[in-house]
Amino acid sequence: MVQLWDSGNLVLVQQPSQNIVWQSFDYPTDTLLSGMKLGLDRRTGLNRVLTSWKSADDPGTGEYSLSLNLNGSLEFCLYKDSTRLWRSGPWDGQRWTGIPAMSSHFIFKGSFVKNEDEVYGMWQLINSSIFIKLMVDLTGHIQWSTWRDKDQQWFQFWSAPEESCDDYMQCGSYGLCNPDNAPNFECTCLPGFEPKSTRDWYLRDGSGGCVRKRAGNGTCGNGVGFLRVPRVKVPDTSMAREESNLTLKACEKTCLKNCSCVAYSSVNGEKGCIRWYGELLDTRQYSNGSNHDLYVRVDAIELEESRGKSKSFLHNKGMLAGLIVAIATFFILSVFLVFWFVIKKKKGCSQEKGNDIGEMKEIDERRRHQDFMFFDMRTISTATKNFSLDNKLGQGGFGFVYKGQLVNGQEIAVKRLSKDSGQGIEQFKNEVTLIAKLQHKNLVKLLGCCIEGEEKMLIYEYLPNKSLDTFLFDEMKGSALEWKKRFNITTGIARGLLYLHQDSRLKIIHRDLKASNILLDAGMNPKISDFGMAKIFGGNQNEANTNRVVGTYGYMSPEYAMKGSFSEKSDVFSFGVLLLEIISGQKNNAYHHETPSLNLIEHVWYLWGEGRALDIVDPSLHESISVHEVLRCIQIGLLCVEEYAANRPTMSEVVFMLGNETSRPSPKQPAFIFNRAHEWDNTSAFKAGEHCSMNEVTITSIEDIRRD
Repeated sequence: MVQLWDSGNLVLVQQPSQNIVWQSFDYPTDTLLSGMKLGLDRRTGLNRVLTSWKSADDPGTGEYSLSLNLNGSLEFCLYKDSTRLWRSGPWDGQRWTGIPAMSSHFIFKGSFVKNEDEVYGMWQLINSSIFIKLMVDLTGHIQWSTWRDKDQQWFQFWSAPEESCDDYMQCGSYGLCNPDNAPNFECTCLPGFEPKSTRDWYLRDGSGGCVRKRAGNGTCGNGVGFLRVPRVKVPDTSMAREESNLTLKACEKTCLKNCSCVAYSSVNGEKGCIRWYGELLDTRQYSNGSNHDLYVRVDAIELEESRGKSKSFLHNKGMLAGLIVAIATFFILSVFLVFWFVIKKKKGCSQEKGNDIGEMKEIDERRRHQDFMFFDMRTISTATKNFSLDNKLGQGGFGFVYKGQLVNGQEIAVKRLSKDSGQGIEQFKNEVTLIAKLQHKNLVKLLGCCIEGEEKMLIYEYLPNKSLDTFLFDEMKGSALEWKKRFNITTGIARGLLYLHQDSRLKIIHRDLKASNILLDAGMNPKISDFGMAKIFGGNQNEANTNRVVGTYGYMSPEYAMKGSFSEKSDVFSFGVLLLEIISGQKNNAYHHETPSLNLIEHVWYLWGEGRALDIVDPSLHESISVHEVLRCIQIGLLCVEEYAANRPTMSEVVFMLGNETSRPSPKQPAFIFNRAHEWDNTSAFKAGEHCSMNEVTITSIEDIRRD
């Protein structure tokens, strides 16, 4: 393969016709291929590795790399420096097992070579008229793209990591990750194992992994065996042994003889043998597309339990007779219940209403004994007066929110998803998954849900003062928010975010923090709501990337809005915007009389540089403000909206700065300050030029609830 360089951009390629084609592209470390290989040349010691750029305009070696792991059964791995992020799974003769999409219908053919001279993986185009590009981007994603002549642009058809189960060690050692378990927890344990920390798994943090149910030598000796886990990307093969000449049956016998052998699998589904002698790491399951099974060593008790479960009781004559009796009894009872129901219906609506009340009392009694519960449709319909318009509190892209009251007097808010809202279904799953067990005074409490047919509803505690934006951006209601209340609201939101980022068992990135998603209780205490777009970060994960950006323009950080990269610093940016809105009583994208095309961030930055920061304060506050507190909050807000995520404070630092009169760094230029619009001169004053602003638009494209 020939590689040509132009201004630091790696380009090039050799077509199947052997003609050299050169073209320059503005993409970090990208390669057009017809026959590209990555791996080691044993003769020269050359190791071909694909790396990201250092930055968008620096083609130096970046922190992300894709290379062939030469330990165990060879497979490709994606690294951030030396930390493994993703792996392809081993080669099975046709494809890498962790890429089930690479079927015979793929637009290129993969191959693998291992001999005395070289060991490498190679991709060759099936159709010579197609251009393919492989790259590792700046956010640590492998991307395959193809060139579309009619659009004159690259079209991405595959990338990795794409979802949370793609992340290396998502469910820890001896864990099994399956994204199809959503909205329940995606992590389970392999046969014979149980969560190392039941509490962590209850809180949907599987990074601690699993341990043997019965420790000791129970898996060595007579009676032990193996249980099959179907359709998997087999565990990390770094510590595995591979023998290509063994059949699957011989592989089982060899593994059984050695008490240290914990699992085995075939190399290509029928032939070859891979055996594991250490921890089983990074195992995931597919609903389809994989023909690889993993056989995990278990003790005699586990094996017997599994056999007992798998035996069909229909083979037992006594149980078959019992089944016939049960079916007959069920039929008789069904006829009786139908007859009883018809009689009851004739007794009129008043008695039916009494039955409804009795049923709701029973449900309310059950709630006292569990934090989260399922309501039936009739209970919710009665509580909201059949979803009366008089009970409607608001609406969004997901559907409507109604006020309701249970028979015990408790008021509730019912979020009813629209039947046409595909995004609403994803939001529903996400909110149930994320906040059912989160407990913090500054997070809205999810009481339960209702799922009947096409109806999907979330049941929340009712907060009488609705959302912060109904006060903040209304001249009449805004006067009710004097400075002390606004400061308390600010600190409450900050503490709620700190809990999500750091103090809860789950590291949660909200991704849609804004005034309308802050609800206020009777005492005007804030509660963060709407977790439909939130993301869980696992283990030591600090950032992620998505091709489907969700959230609201005006509150979105630049790295997220423009590149799809998000982290807790993205929420910090949104908090900074919200803080400036709380101080000013104006939306970020509102127009300003002095400089009508500046958004709020630009306007505050302009006044800060002029020494007139207090000019942004809501006029209704001037009699109640604490000048020192307001200036401190303005400075914190500007620190939170700085252009570069690394420069922004963490929420723990924000909470500390809000509560303490301590020295703070000087804010640097915020995001969305356009150089062509403004220039900052030596006197710290803006020179006005042409300005531009961004409209507030809610993005409604919803991603999978795990890793994008």
